[in-house]
Amino acid sequence: MSLCAILFLALTGFGQAAYLDKKQASTEGSTSTSVPQYFQTTPEIYAGPTITGAAPFLAATNPAPFGPSRSFVANAPLETALPIVGDTQNASIFHLMGQLSPYFPNPDGLGVQEMPLPAGASIGQVHVLHRHGSRYPTTGAGSVKFGKSLANQIKVGTAGNFTGALSFLNSWTYKLGAEILVPVGRQELFDSGVLHYYDYGHLYNTSTKIIARTTTQDRMLKSAEYFMAGFFGLEWTNNATLELIIEQEGFNNSLAGYFQCNNSNAAVNQGGTNASIVWENVYLQNATKRLQALSPNFKLNVSDVYNMQTLCPYETVAFGYSAFCDLFTYEEWQGFEYSIDVNFAGNNYFQSPTGRAVGIGYVEEILARLQHHVLTTTGTQANLTLDNNTRTFPLNQTLYFDFSHDTNIAAILTAFGITQFAPVLPSSGPIPNNQQLIVSHLQPFGARVDIEIISAPRPVSASRTASSVNCYEEGPATMYIHFIINQRTLPLGASFPACGNRTDGWCELQTFLQVQNNSLAEAQYEFACNGKYAAVPYGTLMNGAPQPGASSSA
Repeated sequence: MSLCAILFLALTGFGQAAYLDKKQASTEGSTSTSVPQYFQTTPEIYAGPTITGAAPFLAATNPAPFGPSRSFVANAPLETALPIVGDTQNASIFHLMGQLSPYFPNPDGLGVQEMPLPAGASIGQVHVLHRHGSRYPTTGAGSVKFGKSLANQIKVGTAGNFTGALSFLNSWTYKLGAEILVPVGRQELFDSGVLHYYDYGHLYNTSTKIIARTTTQDRMLKSAEYFMAGFFGLEWTNNATLELIIEQEGFNNSLAGYFQCNNSNAAVNQGGTNASIVWENVYLQNATKRLQALSPNFKLNVSDVYNMQTLCPYETVAFGYSAFCDLFTYEEWQGFEYSIDVNFAGNNYFQSPTGRAVGIGYVEEILARLQHHVLTTTGTQANLTLDNNTRTFPLNQTLYFDFSHDTNIAAILTAFGITQFAPVLPSSGPIPNNQQLIVSHLQPFGARVDIEIISAPRPVSASRTASSVNCYEEGPATMYIHFIINQRTLPLGASFPACGNRTDGWCELQTFLQVQNNSLAEAQYEFACNGKYAAVPYGTLMNGAPQPGASSSA
């Protein structure tokens, strides 16, 4: 039987780390080995809440595909064949749930066509930034508070009798867990690992063991493990070592940059939340009246109805089906997506004063990798203890896998300066045409940003087409960088004019690095995260940083 003595040393200062001393007894005698915390996957440290919800029973509870007016569509594994009023194009409402959408590839693209790799060119390296898979709601979320309160009032009989489409509430109970992956979330990451192996398996050097990074949260660790199992197989520990960066206040962590950015969690960064509430009161007026008529003894306000709508994606990924989903029209689901888009715009993207600052640590790390050096100094939340050592911040890998969160990935795109997502989304509507910042297309559950580094024997034509026979121009060998978000190319020229208006969306690597020279300064990390400045109305900010001229004593 193993004896584990755990010694926890929290290193204070800017780059913090912790260590575990693991002592094991064996039949051959007592041995002692020191295992750094950042390579320790069990027991879990700083795992966060790990409450499992009730087990699903979709075979017994699924009403969706049955009935004389419905054609049978098998659940695979979720039940998404729902009759939604106003859905005349047989579209899926599960593509309109913002960051709560189960993973699907970006359906519309980001402004350029996908291009094949030109003959003679090669991908030499890929950096994968991946969100965790579908999960239970986070502790303290509005839908959790509402759901538990509603279930309690139903139980004690103070909610009265619900009728019509709400009659299911008469026997409804709250059964969701908290924060950990649900089954389809595990599948999303495993499937992504398989997909990425097909895309990039050739890059793996079988004689090496790579470092992949995640955080200590349970869903983050499990997401990384399921991805690795999909990519390498069940014996993935022979091919990769997971580095766990502590996700907790007081620890530097570029994969959860908000913990070391105080203002990102303060009132000064609530513009997106406020704007979303404005929009909720626009698009949910009819739904609130409609549902209130079915609950004569239970008072519903717009916030309650919004929480009911939010329970739809959570119950669906947890149990396979939710009766909350078809309470709303297709137009109301479009409104739900937009409420999340506005929220992210104001809290995490370019209308946030801390948008760049929260993501800048990861940008620092990517630029360091691309320029082949560790970090020797940092003015951000990058963990200097880990990032100044090639054991924990390797520079010679062809495959890099990093696992993060939705808001952190949004902030990273902001810190890179992807201004394609900068236009202000009006809080009172209407929903803009050609809207670029659509959260379900950018940060659904299982979202991924793949950054390819490409070598070409000569410059690749900026105006090439998918059918071009000769894609090259005269000149020397050239390196390019290619961003892919959820399997669709991000046109870097749309955000960085120096990259040019390329049909393939690429940018010459040296040009990209030059563009990024100012990214740290633009983030204003110390002031944005810890300075004192006044909150401004949503839509005032345009660059993901505090308002120019904001006072440090405001």
